[in-house]
Amino acid sequence: MRSKRLNIASSEDGNSLVELAFFLPFLLVVLMGVVDFGRAYYLAIEVAGAAHAGAVYGAQNITDTAGMVKAAKLNSPDVSGLTATSSWGCECSDGTSPSASCTMTPTCSVNVVYYAKVTTSVLYNPIIMPFQGITSPISPMTLTGSTTMRSASE
Repeated sequence: MRSKRLNIASSEDGNSLVELAFFLPFLLVVLMGVVDFGRAYYLAIEVAGAAHAGAVYGAQNITDTAGMVKAAKLNSPDVSGLTATSSWGCECSDGTSPSASCTMTPTCSVNVVYYAKVTTSVLYNPIIMPFQGITSPISPMTLTGSTTMRSASE
């Protein structure tokens, strides 16, 4: 009888289940973090791509700021809450003397070029919520994208 008691006391049948119970919450938090990072990275790529699409349209239609905004928003239809702003202007080809909307044409010793600039942004809310011991939630962050493209003519 004594040998049977020792055998039960030294049995390791439930150790794997206990280890799993300890580490499963940690693994789930890490998995949530990976998924959250993936969502944020995807949105950042979409926001940057939208700014690029708006600037490409703007390089071809330099004064159509409403068209630039529309092109940016049409490029990312699955991103809700995307905001876009656009502007255009002219500057010297070496990047000096910028003039918004070409109110004053810069005097350059080099060529004058036109540019279109589109900036996009979206508010991203992380899915990771505060856990016990953390006093404040992870705050929402703004993901932005900005592209400036030059055009040879107005």
